[in-house]
Amino acid sequence: MCCSTGLCGPAIDQTLLDTNELVVTLKARGLRVERYQMASAPQAFIGNAEVMRLVRAHNMDALPITAVRGTVIKSGGYPTVVEIEKALEGVPA
Repeated sequence: MCCSTGLCGPAIDQTLLDTNELVVTLKARGLRVERYQMASAPQAFIGNAEVMRLVRAHNMDALPITAVRGTVIKSGGYPTVVEIEKALEGVPA
C-alpha cells in the first residue's frame, strides 16, 4: 500500500473507499481513529496481545484487524458500519 488509506494507485478498492469514509465519519463524531500498517508501525501490532495472537495463528490472513477500545471486533476483513456501531454502543456521539 502506498499510502495510509490505500486509496492510491490505478484502481481504487471500493471496500477501502468505504472504510476510509467510515473513518472520516467517526473522526467527525469526535472519536479517535487510528489506522496502522504492519510494515510502517509494527509497535501498534506488538502492543496488543490479541492482535499478535491472531497474526501468529493466521499470518497475513488475519489482516485487516479492527479493535475498539483495545478489543478486537473483527479480523480478516474490514468492518461494516453496523459492526462498528455495535462496538461503539454506549460511546457518546
